[in-house]
Amino acid sequence: MVELVPSILSADFAHLADEIAAAERGGGTVIHVDVMDGHFVPNLTVGPPVVKSLRKVTRLPLDCHLMIDNPNEFIADFADAGANWVSVHYEACPHLHRTLELIAHHGMKPGVVLNPATRVNFIVDILPMVHHVLIMSVNPGFGGQEFIPFSLDKIRRLAELRQEMGLAFRIEVDGGVAHDTVAQVVQAGAELLVAGNAVFGAGQPERDASALLAAARKAQTTKRQPGKRTTSK
Repeated sequence: MVELVPSILSADFAHLADEIAAAERGGGTVIHVDVMDGHFVPNLTVGPPVVKSLRKVTRLPLDCHLMIDNPNEFIADFADAGANWVSVHYEACPHLHRTLELIAHHGMKPGVVLNPATRVNFIVDILPMVHHVLIMSVNPGFGGQEFIPFSLDKIRRLAELRQEMGLAFRIEVDGGVAHDTVAQVVQAGAELLVAGNAVFGAGQPERDASALLAAARKAQTTKRQPGKRTTSK
């Protein structure tokens, strides 16, 4: 089942608890937290103290996407803060196997993230270890960017590998997920849809979360109907 994962990067931080509650009412089932250090990506956002505060205002899983150098040094802090899922970039982890083991050791669900220019085949050997794979469909660092079309091929390749290997990891996509792209993303095989600007950008997160999720589920239903052929732009 496709799920909406609202990203707080585009939320109003002065009213963050209210924004999250509204997104949850609109159908969001996981909260995405973009953690940036100003080194691995050219932006600086939040860390464990904000995650700890979020844990007090929502029971939804907190999906922490670490866009940082040296993630091993901070995994225990995110666990203590109440993170449920932690994903790290293939490009930032010289010992990715060890890092994923460390996340699992701290009781969190491990994920791996691929930047747009990174091939899916590079992570085949660690796929049995992960709860989710996050495909970046924009270059990480800032919200509101346009979707990169070749990301669809990467999602399809992941879906093929999952079936071939008999695995059950989730396929997540982050970047440019909006009404004009969500059908293609879902039909390619993504099921965890990270959306920031499309949910929070207009100041109506309940309404916009609900509308985006409805569009995603419609696309999923269309994909599953026998005899139906779908095409992507």
